[in-house]
Amino acid sequence: MGVQHGTNGRPLPWPNPTTQPFFDAARRGELLLPCCPRDGFFFYPRSRCPHCLGSDWHWEPASGRGRIHSFTIDRIGHLPALAPEAPFAIAIVELQEGPHMTARIVDCDPEALAVDQPVVARFEQVDDTALVHFAPA
Repeated sequence: MGVQHGTNGRPLPWPNPTTQPFFDAARRGELLLPCCPRDGFFFYPRSRCPHCLGSDWHWEPASGRGRIHSFTIDRIGHLPALAPEAPFAIAIVELQEGPHMTARIVDCDPEALAVDQPVVARFEQVDDTALVHFAPA
């Protein structure tokens, strides 16, 4: 998965054939995760299961629920296109299904966040892409 830039200069993911179903689902407001028949859910999408290296994994709907495992607050917007949105939080979210996912935390004061705080997926449409964020549950 590469990076492209949106109309406002914001960095956006550039889906490839392996990751496209994830972004298609996000556009519909759904969170899909790769699931190995032997090892269960994993993230990020890749051609083979990171545990057994099997290529017979499939997509499964996820709950969209998780907990903040760790987070940081970008107070200045290290990328020029994101500076107007600072401060904002970026977290590693431990999904209810097990995998960890890096995402932005939205709809809250970043100073009010805490490790282990429950969160729920939110989706943002940016140009032709949908981004997965999380908000306090």
